[in-house]
Amino acid sequence: MPEIAPHIARMPGSGVRHILEQALRRPGTIILAVGEPGAVAGESVRNAAAAAWAAGAIRYTPNGGILPLREAIRAKLARDNGLEVDLEQIWVTVGATQALHLAMALTLSRGDEVLVPDPGYTTFTMNAHLLQAAPVPYPLRPERDFQPDLAEVEALITARTRALIVNTPSNPLGSTFDRATLEALMALARRHDLWVISDEVYERFTWGHPHVSPATLDDDSRVLSVFSMSKTYAMTGARVGWLVTPPGWRQTMLRVQESVVSCVDEPSQRAAVAALTGDQARVAASAAHYRGNLAAATSALDARGLRYLEPTGAFYLWIDVSHVSGGDVAAWCEAFLHEHGVAVAPGTAFGASGEGWVRVCVASDRAELLEGLGRIPAPWGGTATPAGQAQGRGIRHP
Repeated sequence: MPEIAPHIARMPGSGVRHILEQALRRPGTIILAVGEPGAVAGESVRNAAAAAWAAGAIRYTPNGGILPLREAIRAKLARDNGLEVDLEQIWVTVGATQALHLAMALTLSRGDEVLVPDPGYTTFTMNAHLLQAAPVPYPLRPERDFQPDLAEVEALITARTRALIVNTPSNPLGSTFDRATLEALMALARRHDLWVISDEVYERFTWGHPHVSPATLDDDSRVLSVFSMSKTYAMTGARVGWLVTPPGWRQTMLRVQESVVSCVDEPSQRAAVAALTGDQARVAASAAHYRGNLAAATSALDARGLRYLEPTGAFYLWIDVSHVSGGDVAAWCEAFLHEHGVAVAPGTAFGASGEGWVRVCVASDRAELLEGLGRIPAPWGGTATPAGQAQGRGIRHP
């Protein structure tokens, strides 16, 4: 029989999904491995989707999305992000996952290189392999509080580099890039004529300073921005996101979107309209819940002597388990799941720089979160800092 394309065989799998599938086969497991809000979308949002189904609004929509949704997105971008865009720059997608895939497909050819954060969201690397491009990790190190070293990033650029992926707030790190860092990354992209692909899925959840959209720093149309309804409005399964392109791409986007999904289903789009135009109190309540869970969780880690990155965005904790993981955190996570009934995501699922760390989602029940964290073995009796451990200012080490 014919063989599958060789580049597909080289495409890495998801280390997070691997852990999740095992956890789902174990009733009673505390699942902290997946970035899923604990709540679901509000009643008005769900009713909007139900009304669309009841009315038979289940036919094709325009490739870019229904007009009310694109208008709501344009208003949101102006209000929340300081971005003034035309409707033709907004393309509704099947979640941020498709938006990210589109952004990479539009900017990368076979053999091109794309700079991806390490640790970084798994799909950055998976998409690059799928498109027969080469992901080039730019390391985010604990001694720099997982912030990029601009000289190190620039040294990775070659004649084949075409794009730079920026993710703030970060999945998996729960860190953010400030305006000065983003300005420096944009300047680097200009010097080397790179596209910038900005993943802003966690934009509404920042702790301490406001989110900055890289497109607000763009003066020559090189940024493609990826957004999602999933985390902000607890609509992960509804699969609605959007891609904001530079101006003038309408004809290109019509062809590309048609070839991939044609359009997003209308009931989900109607739900997204209701979420974006309705009362935003649930978003504020979600942010307060996540912030409270982070505070409770970090207090628990402090009390037990566990090192972690101080979170400044998203709803994740990046925790150092190198004292027990033995240089293979993926294997340790599997053993921890089977021996202690807690699923956490191995740091190496997000890149080689994640060795010795795990990602924990804090978005759901606080009691369950604290119980799960309490099963992580405490280091060094919970009192001492081992010699030689790299420690940045944002790394909390009791």
